[in-house]
Formats: sequence, C-alpha cells, structure tokens
Amino acid sequence: MPATKMKPPEPDAAFEMSLRPPMFSEFTGQVKVRERLELMVEAARKRGDVLEHVLLSGPSGLGKTTLAYIIANAMGVNVKNTSGPVIEKAGELAGLLTSLEKGDVLFIDEIHRLQPTIEEYLYPAMEDYRLDIIIDQGPQARSLRLQLPKFTLVGATTRAGMVSAPLRSRFGMTARLDYYSAEEMQKIIVRSARLLGVEIDPPGATEIAARARGTPRTANNLLRWVRDYAQVRAQGNIDRDVADAALAMLEIDRDGFDQWDKRIIETLIHKFNGGPVGLSSLAVAIGEEAGTLEEVNEPYLIMEGYIKRTAQGRVATANAYKKLGLKPPAGMQQELL
Repeated sequence: MPATKMKPPEPDAAFEMSLRPPMFSEFTGQVKVRERLELMVEAARKRGDVLEHVLLSGPSGLGKTTLAYIIANAMGVNVKNTSGPVIEKAGELAGLLTSLEKGDVLFIDEIHRLQPTIEEYLYPAMEDYRLDIIIDQGPQARSLRLQLPKFTLVGATTRAGMVSAPLRSRFGMTARLDYYSAEEMQKIIVRSARLLGVEIDPPGATEIAARARGTPRTANNLLRWVRDYAQVRAQGNIDRDVADAALAMLEIDRDGFDQWDKRIIETLIHKFNGGPVGLSSLAVAIGEEAGTLEEVNEPYLIMEGYIKRTAQGRVATANAYKKLGLKPPAGMQQELL
C-alpha cells in the first residue's frame, strides 16, 4: 500500500483570518510589492478615486489573499471573495458585480482558471464598469446592459503564464510575490505565536522558520502543530529542541523536506537515472497527481536547486544526489563547487 501523505493540519478559516495582518504596517516581507501598493492606495485616497485593478501572482501561501484584504481595509471598503473555477455562468458573475458598492474590492483567486466566456464578460466590467448580458437565444436573443459602480478587481494566480494577455493588460498593476527569507519567516512566526498566546523563544522560532519553505501559510500550519506538541509534551513552551522534536514527528527535516519531497528526488534518481523525465511519468511513479506535484512540491525543489526543468523533462541536480547521500555523476561534480 502507498504511504499515507502526512501533512501539517490545515487551519480552519477562523485560524487563518486571525493570523492575517490587517494593515500594510503589520505585513512582513514583499517590501517592493508592499511599497507600490501603499503608494497606489495613498494616491487613490488623495484623489477620492477608486483603486486600479491589481494582479498578484506567485506560489500558494505567500500572502496574495492577505494583501487583497489589506487593500480593502486601507481603502475603507468591503471585499468579496471568490475563485475562478467557482464562476461557471455569466449570471453568477453578474450577481457578484451588481452586489458591489463603489470602491469595493472583488477578489478572484486562481483567476487563470476563469472560463474564456466569463473572461469576455469581465473585460467591459473592468474597463467601462458595465456588463452586457445576452438573454435568450436565437431570434429572441437580446442584450441587457447593466451599469456597475466603479470597483477594484484584485486577481490572484499561482500560474501567471496562464493568465490570458487580454485579461492581464486590463490590470493597472501586476506584481509577483516571492518566497520569504529566513529572517522574515522568523518575524512572522513570532507575531503568529503572540496572537495565539504561545510562548516561543527566538531559537524555537528560527527552527520553525528554517523548515517553513519560505511560505507564511506553511509556517503558521507548522506553528500550530508545534503548539499542540508543546502543550502535550513540553508544558506549552516552544524552544529549539521542542520545535525540532515536533517537526521530526511530522517527518519534516532541517531543509524543510517532507517524505514526499524525498520520494520525488529518490524516484527521479533511482527509477529514472536522474532524468530527464516528464511530469506525468514522474507523478505516476510516486503516486501523486501531476497538478499537485507541479504546484505544491516542485516550486520549492526548483528554488532550492534540487531539480530543474528542461525541454525534455525534470532532471535531478547534484544537490539532490547530495541530499540522499549519493555521489553525483561525474558531469555534475562541478555544480557543487
């Protein structure tokens, strides 16, 4: 039987929202993106105008949703939250848009997964704040035009390359969020621990930060797990040893690798001689969905230099061999120098 995938428990919505910073001043990291957004918000407020549409891209868990809520808070407006796959019919989009008030933020997560027909309805809504809906079919078909209040669309995507050019061009600002540094992760963990009422010392926060893969959502998930472990086995206080023991129980090593990351590079090296191998073949070999592999595991492994994408497929690097205690092929020795 395949091994059960053991991941940190997913937080519920209340937990997630309780840890989200409500304003720019409390948002750690993404300095350049934050500064540009703050400037746009301040300029719009001084003009008494509505903020331009914003497209945020980057891997999951880096703060795209959080920034959408911060933008709404900074503008003093409401935010409505939905996702691309949820909007299946033009009427559903119309219902969302007509429920907005002037200046409100409409946040569409995974916007690259909008159906093309829905995108077509969205274009005039973004540009001219109107919605043209076709009613009935054939000779009885007629167009109904709805005038919309000026609003701000904040789109988020993990696959920026899949956002169509016409849709991308209608955003006033596009920004990519990158993984966080270890120092930034430590600050996020200390803040989250304070909000959760958890005692944690700097070495304990550093230990969690080192294994959080540069992702605040992962850090908060791990922190909640370590908190539970500490409450049961360490009188509720988190130090480096407690954090290390708790994360070892989840099979997360000091490089942030879980058992599935290890399985990927083991399979790539032992079954495919280090590659190249196609994504689908690799996914079948490890018993995982190709989409999950590409969006969850691969970005971190590529960022840390354990695998690389080529035109022929995925290839293990010298670091991957070293991670498994193996000697890299002769042609890879130079990579480690």
